[in-house]
Amino acid sequence: MTTSLIGFSDTKVFRSSGPGIDPSRPVYVISVAAEIVAVHPRTLRIYEEAGLICPSRTESNIRLFSENDLRRILWIRHLTQDLGVNLAGIKLLFQLEERLGERILERLYEEGNKKSERAVAAAREGGRR
Repeated sequence: MTTSLIGFSDTKVFRSSGPGIDPSRPVYVISVAAEIVAVHPRTLRIYEEAGLICPSRTESNIRLFSENDLRRILWIRHLTQDLGVNLAGIKLLFQLEERLGERILERLYEEGNKKSERAVAAAREGGRR
């Protein structure tokens, strides 16, 4: 089994990958999930109320989050904190992704990273002259 990191800026989520590991399996209670993605548990409840996440529930109604849920929460955090998108806008983006069946947000994120890397490289080149 291997462990890799996914996440945005200073937040990282450890993701186990290997035979028998299912990222859709709900295993994290709300306090653990909140700590992993560096938000308050109330924030996760707000995201759920807004329809942005849908954690599984146990028979006793305890929320359980999967690694896929954590990845989605990191996207929400990135969109709100880094890009200034409100929750209604995020909901529309997620619905658009589902309708198109494409990973639009991941592609935009990667394109943005490439642009910022090119800008940093250009600035360094300009400073050397």
